[in-house]
Amino acid sequence: MQLEAFTGALQRVRQDAGLSYRELADQAHYSHAHLVRATSGKQLPSWPVTVAFLTGCDVPAELLPIWRRHWEAAARDPQDVSELLRAAATPEDLGAALTALTRPRSLRSLERLTGIPRATLQSWLRGGRVPRPDRLDQFILALGASRTERLAFSDCVDRLAG
Repeated sequence: MQLEAFTGALQRVRQDAGLSYRELADQAHYSHAHLVRATSGKQLPSWPVTVAFLTGCDVPAELLPIWRRHWEAAARDPQDVSELLRAAATPEDLGAALTALTRPRSLRSLERLTGIPRATLQSWLRGGRVPRPDRLDQFILALGASRTERLAFSDCVDRLAG
C-alpha cells in the first residue's frame, strides 16, 4: 500500500522536524486542516501541497526529485481504489476512491476527458455529493476503469444510497 507508506513518510518528516501542524501551516502556507489531510492516508496530497509540506519541514531541495518519484508511485497504486471502495461508508470515502482513480490528472484535464463540468467533478471528489449511477459510470469508463472497478463503484454508490 504505497499511499499509506507515502503519507506515513510525510508524517515522520514533520515529526523529525519537530513541528506541530499549526507551525508547519505557517511555514508551508497551507491550512492546518489541509496539512493534516495530507498525512491522513485517505488520499494522496497534490504535488504542490507535498512540496510545500516538505519545504516547510526544511527538506533539502535536492531531495525533492526522490520524493517526486515516490509520490508518482503512490499515485499509480492500483490497490488504493479497490481498498477504498470496500471500506467506503460516506460520500467522502467515495470521493477519495474517485480521487485515487483520477490521479494524477487535473480537474481541467478530467473535464476535457469526460465532458463533466469541473464544479461537478470537484463536488464528487471532495465527497460533497454522490454522483448519479449513470454519470459515475460515464466518468469512470472515460478514465479507463476495468469492469471490476466499475462494478465496485456501482456497489459502493448503491450501498451509500441504501
